[in-house]
Amino acid sequence: MEDGRERNGMDRDEVYSKVVRAGKRTYFFDVKSTRKNEQYLIITESKKRMLNDGRFIYDKHKIFVYKEDLENFADGLAEILEYMKDFISEETPNGNIDNHTSFTPPTSNSNFTDISFEDLDK
Repeated sequence: MEDGRERNGMDRDEVYSKVVRAGKRTYFFDVKSTRKNEQYLIITESKKRMLNDGRFIYDKHKIFVYKEDLENFADGLAEILEYMKDFISEETPNGNIDNHTSFTPPTSNSNFTDISFEDLDK
């Protein structure tokens, strides 16, 4: 499989997988099928985290999207992605996103305190 996971008896219901690496996170998009051959989507976010003792673990969060919800889910996702594209293109001069641009949602009351590095030495 593309993401390096081995195909065994537990994965026989897997139809298609796509892995997206994004900084400290990895997203897995897995299409699986039930015994009745009904397909569903699992979106998994995996983030590597270091414990206090130096060992690493992976925090994983999953979303299951079933066929009866797929159209509404896709419509909602498309709408929010379009909003984010518009928001980001308004924030950058040429509409392009570079690696130094990050998305920060607008806040109504932004209380920002300017701290210089010299203040931290005291």
